[in-house]
Amino acid sequence: MTDPRDWFPSEEEPNPMRAAQAGMKPALPKRFYKEAGVEERDGRFLLTLDGRTAKTPNKQTLAVPSRALAEVLAEEWQSQGGEIDPSTMPITRIVNSAIDGVAPRQAEVVDDLVRYAGSDLVYYRAAEPERLAHAQDAAWSPVLDWAKDAHGARFVLGEGVMHVAQPEEAIAAIRRAIERIESPFALAALHVMTTLSGSVLIALAHAAQRLDADAAWAVAHVDELYQESVWGEDYEAMERRRRREAEFKAASRIFRLTAA
Repeated sequence: MTDPRDWFPSEEEPNPMRAAQAGMKPALPKRFYKEAGVEERDGRFLLTLDGRTAKTPNKQTLAVPSRALAEVLAEEWQSQGGEIDPSTMPITRIVNSAIDGVAPRQAEVVDDLVRYAGSDLVYYRAAEPERLAHAQDAAWSPVLDWAKDAHGARFVLGEGVMHVAQPEEAIAAIRRAIERIESPFALAALHVMTTLSGSVLIALAHAAQRLDADAAWAVAHVDELYQESVWGEDYEAMERRRRREAEFKAASRIFRLTAA
C-alpha cells in the first residue's frame, strides 16, 4: 500500500538532519508571474497565473469544484512576494494532494482514516494527575457522546497507552460516516485534520460543526496544554504547534468549501 505520507507531504516530517541543517534554508523559486486569477471551465474553477492554467506537481490541471475555493487559492498565490514559499501556502499544498494523491486512491484514504478509529486519541485517559484526568474528560467525553448520538458508535475507554480493542460495529459506523464524504478535496481535508489532531473523531465532530476550529484544536491538545501549565511554555514546541494549527485551519476551510 502507498505510504499515506505520499498523499499528504508535510514540512513537519521528522528529519534526522535537521540539527545539522539549522540555518540552511533551501533556495525558494522566484516568483514568475504577476497576477493570479480564476477561470471557470466545464464546471470547474482553474487557478491561472498571468492567464495560464496552473498545474499540480504531477502536471495535472489545478482545478477545484467551487469558485470560493479557487479564489482562496488565487489569494494565496497573489500574496507571495519575490519568492514562492510553499510553507505559506497550506491551501495549495492540500489541494495538490487532493488532486494528485487522494482522487485516484480514495478507498485507501478511507481505510487509513478508519484505522484511526481503532486507536483514537480520545479513548486513552490518564489516571493521574487528577487535574489532567478531569481536563481530558471535559474535552473528550463530549466528542464520544457526539459519536454515539450522531453515528451510534460506542467506544471503550482505556487507561494509559495500552491498546484497547474497539467494537467492530463502532468502527463500521465511523467508516460509513467517512464514506459519505465523496469529494476528494473534503476527504483530503479530513485526513489532514485527523493526522494533525491524532483523532478522526475530533476531525469528524468538527466537520459536522459540533466543534469550531479553535475548539477542535484545543480539544486535541489537552495534554500539551496541561504540560505547559505545569512546566512552562517551550518556544520551539509552541512555534511547531502554531504552524500545525494553521495547517489544520486551512484544511477546515477547504472542507467547508467542498463538502456540500
